[in-house]
Amino acid sequence: MNTIQRIALALVIIGAINWGLIGLFQFDLVASIFGGQDAPLSRVIYTLVGIGALCCLPLLFTPLADEDNRGAERERNLAYSTEFAEENNPYEFDNDKEK
Repeated sequence: MNTIQRIALALVIIGAINWGLIGLFQFDLVASIFGGQDAPLSRVIYTLVGIGALCCLPLLFTPLADEDNRGAERERNLAYSTEFAEENNPYEFDNDKEK
């Protein structure tokens, strides 16, 4: 993630916390700090949160780095045997030893 996406994500988190406060307690933190919902500074904050959400939309469609690495690992042939010797199956009986 680059710097702009991190700033946008921080703004979206601030907006989500504000919406959570509105939903749970009917308390608008941005409006109470900056002088009401109609105050110019509150409207700027609301606008920045909205722009931040638009900037975070591409994050939904970019693959995660872990998914790319897992795909590369699937293509390799991995051997999970021990390096010393083959393990014997304790449930398999050798008929030659009994004779």
